Amino acid sequence: MTDSPTVSASGTLALTHYLTSRGFASQDHIDGILGISSEELEDPDCRVAVHSHNQLWQEALLLTGDPALGLRLGEIVDPDRMGLMSHIVFNSDTIEHALEEYMRLHRLVNEAVHLYQTREGDRIRVTWHVPDPALYCTPDMDRTLSAAVTRARHFIHPRLAIEQLSLAHEDPGYRAHYERIFQCPVTFGTGETSLCFPARYLDSPLPHRNPYVHSALTTHVNRLLRQLRPRKTVSERVRRIVQKQLPRTPDVDRVASAMHMSRQTLYRKLKKEGESFQNLAETVRRERALQYVAEGEYGLTEVAFLLGFSELSAFSRAFKRWTGESPGHYRARHREERASTMAD
Repeated sequence: MTDSPTVSASGTLALTHYLTSRGFASQDHIDGILGISSEELEDPDCRVAVHSHNQLWQEALLLTGDPALGLRLGEIVDPDRMGLMSHIVFNSDTIEHALEEYMRLHRLVNEAVHLYQTREGDRIRVTWHVPDPALYCTPDMDRTLSAAVTRARHFIHPRLAIEQLSLAHEDPGYRAHYERIFQCPVTFGTGETSLCFPARYLDSPLPHRNPYVHSALTTHVNRLLRQLRPRKTVSERVRRIVQKQLPRTPDVDRVASAMHMSRQTLYRKLKKEGESFQNLAETVRRERALQYVAEGEYGLTEVAFLLGFSELSAFSRAFKRWTGESPGHYRARHREERASTMAD
């Protein structure tokens, strides 16, 4: 097992099959890019280095001349070519259970991408965060998002609503394809990739769930998870400690002390993971801010205090930087949306 992050071979294999079956590339050409043979790639437990997987994506864009290839491939629903995670997810009991499985198992799909789930009032936000910018791959992220939504609509309900899509990358020039697939407002260049859907979906049962299939596949997948050595755990520990220490203002020395290391050691470990303390602390505060403001349980001054801001004006400036709108306007908009939903 390499020390570099890896991806499940199922996604690489799907891209390989597309390129070879349509005559865009020979198998030898693809083997040369990946550094492994097609026979190895067919092994369900095969892992591929993220940088090799991403390199194949870039080559695919050149060979096909289709910048929106990731979105298009994500729209293909072929149960025979879906990975273990998808079969487990869509054989879960409810959408909430399916989301829990998706979050738990995503490390098997791509170790370079971290998933977070937050509740913002009547919305659930799922965030795909890539700590190392060098490992962010726009077409692969396109395929991931497109596949998640397309498969959910295919296996759960054709009219599942996505309320918002935010993308870390800048507009790649095919906005219309995003709008067609996701059918919601799309924002580019936000620094992180996330989508929101109504929290009311969580209790909905999955129509084609099979407890036996779920149990059998979970046993195998849990074994694979144990084989993957923990990666980038320092960032996760920092996030958890910052969360626990709120409403105290995030402080690197305090966090480093809680982790029994010096500030310099913490900085060095985070840099190795492509992260920074400032970014992690801001991410935690932003996630909590969106949740508290949307829910409306606390006054805005109380929210500022709970997040470690010295005064409301400092919190308001940070919130506007994160969302492009004031906390008051954000809260009012969510109230209107809730009222509209109840009226419907």
